[in-house]
Amino acid sequence: MEVVLALAIGILIGSGVWLLLRPRTFQLVVGLSLISYAVNLFIFSIGGLAIDKEPILADGVPPDLAHYTDPVPQALVLTAIVISFAMTALLLVIVLASRGMTGTDHVDGTEA
Repeated sequence: MEVVLALAIGILIGSGVWLLLRPRTFQLVVGLSLISYAVNLFIFSIGGLAIDKEPILADGVPPDLAHYTDPVPQALVLTAIVISFAMTALLLVIVLASRGMTGTDHVDGTEA
């Protein structure tokens, strides 16, 4: 499972970087979103891939004997999702304002 997750993160990062290097603003927004998804998957994978485990410690069980899932990466990913949604909305507003003022959607300001 770790190999599949690592491949997914690599493909998302590679696709995101490729889209970031494209000249149009929509591709830039999609590339940043893909990189954001990859970073969220990476943060989520840091907590370990534990299936059917409790997110908190049970009473009376020592921490070294308990098998639990770390809830901190899950909380970080949830926060990152909200922040990336807000930043994507802000970026789209800036892109639309830039297109309205310049008349083009190219990042470098030139027509291809």
